[in-house]
Amino acid sequence: MIDHDVLIVGGGLAGSRAALEIVRQAPQLRVGLVAKTHPIRSHSVAAQGGIAAVLQNADPADTWEAHAFDTVKGSDYLADQDAVEILTREAPSVVYDLEHMGVLFSRTSDGRIAQRAFGGHSHNRTCYAADKTGHAILHELVCNLLAKGVTIYDEWYVLRLILEDGQAKGVVMYRILDGALAVVRAKAVMFATGGYGRVYNTTSNDYASTGDGLAMTAIAGLPLEDMEFVQFHPTGLYPVGVLISEAVRGEGAYLINSDGRRFMADYAPSRMELAPRDITSRAITREIRAGRGIHLDGSTGGPFVYLDLRHMGKEKIMNRVPFCWEEAHRLVGVDAVQEPMPVRPTVHYSMGGIPVNTDGQVRRSGDELVDGFFAAGEASCVSVHGANRLGSNSLLECVVYGRRTGAAIAQYVQSRKLPDLDEQPYLTETRHQLQALLEQAGTYRIAQIRQRYQDIMTEYCGVFRSEEVMREGITKLKELQALYDQIQLDDRGSDWNTEIIEALELRSLMIVGEVILTAALNRKESRGSHSREDYPDRDDTNFLQHTLAYYSPAGIDLAYMPVNISLFQPQERKY
Repeated sequence: MIDHDVLIVGGGLAGSRAALEIVRQAPQLRVGLVAKTHPIRSHSVAAQGGIAAVLQNADPADTWEAHAFDTVKGSDYLADQDAVEILTREAPSVVYDLEHMGVLFSRTSDGRIAQRAFGGHSHNRTCYAADKTGHAILHELVCNLLAKGVTIYDEWYVLRLILEDGQAKGVVMYRILDGALAVVRAKAVMFATGGYGRVYNTTSNDYASTGDGLAMTAIAGLPLEDMEFVQFHPTGLYPVGVLISEAVRGEGAYLINSDGRRFMADYAPSRMELAPRDITSRAITREIRAGRGIHLDGSTGGPFVYLDLRHMGKEKIMNRVPFCWEEAHRLVGVDAVQEPMPVRPTVHYSMGGIPVNTDGQVRRSGDELVDGFFAAGEASCVSVHGANRLGSNSLLECVVYGRRTGAAIAQYVQSRKLPDLDEQPYLTETRHQLQALLEQAGTYRIAQIRQRYQDIMTEYCGVFRSEEVMREGITKLKELQALYDQIQLDDRGSDWNTEIIEALELRSLMIVGEVILTAALNRKESRGSHSREDYPDRDDTNFLQHTLAYYSPAGIDLAYMPVNISLFQPQERKY
């Protein structure tokens, strides 16, 4: 058995920032960080546009209160406002801390951190490193972890959360290199496992974003919060789905339909292309539905619209958004200096996740916490995003609540001893499960089942939803879930058996997808990213509350939890 004072699962921004804070506050603690990829390959590295903070470099009139209001309004008033206040008040300090670590932010002419406009923000407050902000931050964090002596288990897959007597005691993990199993015991376990974009067939998320942490939490009998709120980013590069950052629109790009018209004037006249993502994604979808999309041959009525940068000029494009130009050129052969990019909405972010309080401690219910279990980042739901996240608030959440959760963990473990834990039953059970999977004489390929599952989620729980469609979707998901025991693995070996990982990830996707659809079916209103065609209005009377979904193989039970409203009363959301 491996022992650590703290074990963090997930090597992205939230997990890395938490680990750094723990060793800063208590250098004597033995901190382990495990990730199924190398930490620098975590999906955080793909975050492009920037990180929001009221530095007042570009706009001296900006305030944390304005940032908080924009965030709450963008969330369609479902965000917990005590958590939003922490997020926006602490934003400047975490950005300056990153700068002092060595993060190479873009600069103004007088040397200050540059800040750009972003969707839903009333001021220019998004700090950036060109359009590679996540890359710049994550590299520095991981370098700092190595310098501080944090033990990193890269390319290990965590199979199970060990939860006994209401206490998180450790995990069971699998070394991808050779199939070795290990039980890790810890005084505190933190999940920072990221999102679940691979539940859908078109997503900006990397292949590792399969919702493993959420699935393990659900299997352990703990709830998932607000899973119906899935963000579609308006500008996924067609047809590949990779992200064209909101930074491109922040720098002045236009969205145009087959008529060459900037159609956002019809949907958000005051903000145009910089409306929040839920509004912009629905606008693009409506334009396509109305026959004003574009085909690859340039003819009308097709599946995408254009993102037009040509008026920005080559110098600005190559200076401010070079990576987005490179993506379009490399993946679809478009030179954005000379021609517009084809885009349509792509699944991007999970507002819901593992429910936590503002110290990152996981909730068992609306008023109970789990001993020794913490979470932060996209895998968690402290609910600073509510029903819709504003761009550049995700990196901010990772570093603010990564730091805050790390500080809470450092204090939590100081006076605690390692829990009593018998590793043998967990190792034996896991070996039997893996062996059964290897020996399974099925007829279906993993990729076949996964693709169909992703197609169903996209078709039956997309940008627009209805009861009839979602009920059919749940039926189809359950039919596919029944086929899981009929998948077949070709690779029966132990060395670098990626098929085993894919099979385990498929299980995670199936659990998460069912929770999303069930929660969405039961929220009979439209709010933020959750847009019901049969319930087009927001219903504060019945649904100004958080969903808590409890998974079991027999079905999903739902409960609800109040929203913290401490700063701003809900009002009509207009842009």
